[in-house]
Amino acid sequence: MNILITGGTGFIGRQLVALLSTHHQITVLTRNPTRAAENLGSRPEFIFSLEQLNDLNDYDLIINLAGEPIVQKRWTTEHKNTLCKSRWDITAKLSELILNSSEPPSCFISASAIGYYGRQNATSISEGSPPTPEFTHHLCHEWERLALLAQNDNTRVCILRIGVVLGCKGGALEKMLPLFKYGLGGPISSGKQGMSWIHERDLLRLIQFLMSHQDCRGVFNATAPNPVSNRELSKTLGRVLKRPAFIPMPSFVLKMLMGEMSDLLTEGQYVSPQKAMGAGFEFNYPTLNNALTQILGT
Repeated sequence: MNILITGGTGFIGRQLVALLSTHHQITVLTRNPTRAAENLGSRPEFIFSLEQLNDLNDYDLIINLAGEPIVQKRWTTEHKNTLCKSRWDITAKLSELILNSSEPPSCFISASAIGYYGRQNATSISEGSPPTPEFTHHLCHEWERLALLAQNDNTRVCILRIGVVLGCKGGALEKMLPLFKYGLGGPISSGKQGMSWIHERDLLRLIQFLMSHQDCRGVFNATAPNPVSNRELSKTLGRVLKRPAFIPMPSFVLKMLMGEMSDLLTEGQYVSPQKAMGAGFEFNYPTLNNALTQILGT
């Protein structure tokens, strides 16, 4: 297949490009093709703007992972606009190009996030659960709406509401490891908030599953079937590393350091991937202990 990937130089995108390049022709949208080639090698092709394209007739599949990193900077009004535009503009353009195509891609897989649901306390939620209106819901709702505009008889759209992706070469775990390795880790705030996570390999497998199952469309939670509390995440990570993990991080400290963005750590959700499992997807890493043990090689 000819596959166009946006966000191909990110934490998940790099792994996905490497995985799919072995059997498919990959084109990566990137603002800096030279730097992208240094990270991804010479096998993919590169384009630097969707404005180069009048349609997407040459592609069988689109995978849209683009977006400014959500935790890179404080959420000022200006940065919130950047977070939104970096997702909305590309997604809107991809949907427009799909609708302009006489032979459009058969599938459009577009990222979203479990931030769609907003803060949910201890409630177990699935794809149909009502959201709490706040910034992350607003961002994800519009992101998804723009992707779903492309859905028609010729193109099925799959939305991935991605949870906390666990891997040692990027994402949240890479940032947590230094403290935990020195025995300085521990729960955040009350520790009761839900942490809906997924092993990086299961996320890649889920994307491949959606690629190959023609009856899959709509929204899918990309989270493991066993979410945990933040306290349980800390305990499990400490146990796998054989380090103590009891030093708490008070919510007011995070609020001072991170502002509104601290809500990502102090609030949470217990998300169930009901639709993926109902479609027949099986997780290789359904529990946190076996996921962390595999990632950390212990």
